[in-house]
Amino acid sequence: MQPVTVRALIERGARRLDRAGVFFGHGTDNAFDESAALVLHALGLSHEASARTYAKKVVQAGQQRVNDLIARRIEERVPAAYLLGKTWFAGLPFHVDSRVLIPRSPIAELIERQFTPWIDPRRVKRVLDIGTGSGCIAIACAKAFPKARVDAVDISAEALQVAKLNVRRHRLGRRLRLVESDHFGALADESYDIIVTNPPYVGERELKSLPAEYRHEPRIALAAGQSGLDSVRIILQEAARFLRPRGLLVVEVGNTETAVRRVFRQLPFTWLDFERGGGGVFLLTAEQLRPKA
Repeated sequence: MQPVTVRALIERGARRLDRAGVFFGHGTDNAFDESAALVLHALGLSHEASARTYAKKVVQAGQQRVNDLIARRIEERVPAAYLLGKTWFAGLPFHVDSRVLIPRSPIAELIERQFTPWIDPRRVKRVLDIGTGSGCIAIACAKAFPKARVDAVDISAEALQVAKLNVRRHRLGRRLRLVESDHFGALADESYDIIVTNPPYVGERELKSLPAEYRHEPRIALAAGQSGLDSVRIILQEAARFLRPRGLLVVEVGNTETAVRRVFRQLPFTWLDFERGGGGVFLLTAEQLRPKA
């Protein structure tokens, strides 16, 4: 096996991924980027590859590691982020494994903007993330609001173990509290300026039709009953109790947007647009959630 360049390995891997028809959408959206992530990881190279890195020659042992990793991606349909054990969200690195969903929410863009123009960032003192998984949304919020305290809840103790690793990695243990809770169940009388959540929202029919890669993610983080509304319904019923005046509720519902609009047509949702793509995210204020007297 003759030495070949890193770029040649990436291009070869991209062709293999394309031919195999793998699903992209757990961190990358094309074969070249996915192949690059896998190749650089297999070779122990930085993801911030330079021209020199791409020109580097790789001998047989390195080529074999690359081939084995790409073969796993193709044959087992394991998302690349799980194979790498890491991903990025809102510009921050996170450990991920099959105990948690792979971060990919467009809410990252909203966090980077500190939820403006919907709220004055200077008055954000408390944030709640429901269904935190890896902790990515909660941690990104803690970074965006360095004076705020953040609660991150999840029903899964296994997910919270992963979140704990990421909280420690980002040194946020003093401001970010992890709570095992079914939605608001363990929060007592807490109140928040922002409640943000990427809850389960996949209905039974859609779940059966998802690409094979999704079967590696925890079902509890995806499935939300027959119509995909089980979790969203609880959030809409209970969030007002936990929001401070002029507080915000931000919820991602993905492809369930149409069902949410139909079932909760009495609510004045603001549906958000994102420069980097994605959708199915709505916003409501505390006042919009509270029934009029």
